[in-house]
Amino acid sequence: MKLLTTTILSAGLLAGTVPAQADSLRMSWWGGDARHAQTQEALAVCGQKHGHQIAAEFTGWAGHQERITTQIAGRTEADIMQINWPWLPLFSRDGSGFADLREYSDIIDLSQFTDEQLAGGEMNGVLNGIPTAETGRVYFFNKTVYDAAGLPLPTNWDEVRAAAGKLGDGVMPFEAQGLNAIFLVSTTVTQMTGKDLIDPETTTVAWTPEELAEGIRFYQSLVEDGAIRSWQQVAGEGNIELFEMRPWAEGRIAGTYEWDSAYAKYADPLGEQELVPVPMLQVDGAVNDGTYRKPSMLFAISKNARNPQAAAQIIDCLLNDPEAVDILKDSRGIPASKVAAARLAEQGGIDPNVQAAHDLVLEGKGPIPSPLNEHPKVREVFGDYLEAVAYDQISADDAAAEMIDEIDRALRSFR
Repeated sequence: MKLLTTTILSAGLLAGTVPAQADSLRMSWWGGDARHAQTQEALAVCGQKHGHQIAAEFTGWAGHQERITTQIAGRTEADIMQINWPWLPLFSRDGSGFADLREYSDIIDLSQFTDEQLAGGEMNGVLNGIPTAETGRVYFFNKTVYDAAGLPLPTNWDEVRAAAGKLGDGVMPFEAQGLNAIFLVSTTVTQMTGKDLIDPETTTVAWTPEELAEGIRFYQSLVEDGAIRSWQQVAGEGNIELFEMRPWAEGRIAGTYEWDSAYAKYADPLGEQELVPVPMLQVDGAVNDGTYRKPSMLFAISKNARNPQAAAQIIDCLLNDPEAVDILKDSRGIPASKVAAARLAEQGGIDPNVQAAHDLVLEGKGPIPSPLNEHPKVREVFGDYLEAVAYDQISADDAAAEMIDEIDRALRSFR
């Protein structure tokens, strides 16, 4: 009830500055307190510039997808929506779930975005969303720990393995638990094959069972060589998030594979220790970096919006207007918009390590991933079978074959 009251009051504050009119708008998003405050301030600026009334509807992350699902089903969704990238195939399988933003290219400056960035917001060739930012997976290492041991930061997996037992008593060179284990296996197979998990033409798993099994065995070899902790050990400690672990804060775990945009979450607990990004670690015979790059979130316009042109004006303002950019800063990550990113960089508003990590994401090579990689069922299948292999309940070969069968069944309704 408190959240609902806050939302209504915020909407009222904005509405109170502009007379009600035919092109009044609603915008929904999720986030924390800082994002809420910054977005409301930017909406007030953009609304005043374009003469629109904008009601703010915001929540935390928990439950936001369910709320949007209910609204879309009842055609009561906001005119402008912040959409999570993996939701596109759930809400707009054929591209008709949201407005086609290319129809408003005379209002929204799409030239500020690369073709690849815009492709991340497409479904069936229709531009359903514009990325507010891009994010991707990057290898981070605790430079303080490696320096103390007299070791250089790893540039390949052999050096990660070699660091086991040399960083100090009980210090692990790397960490890949839970979701990170899934991403590590996926990155490995993508590097070996040059293919994303999901074939964009057939919406089936693009990897063979042999290719996936090789990725699983590579992950297991890192456990066996003492480079990362076992699934059993992580589970025994309660599957705590890495940034909440005392061993991480104390430098007893010296590396991880995380989103570039999550840098502060992992760096802050380290205090004076220095966490730095490094170029992609590749497996032998890699045909690309296997970089997993995606829109962190998108701005979309409801297909039921009464005045989509007005909504487009607000989206363009939030993404590209200097005054709005100054207010929003990196509240949704380093902006995808060229003009916005350049403005923040000029003002020195981006942490150098965050910028370095983001540059690695943008420079990395890899196939454009399907949002179905992050479908809940796909994630569930991956996690369950990696755990089963870790506990010697199934072989890597059998697990790979069964995983592909189960994922293909889950994807059937999206073909």
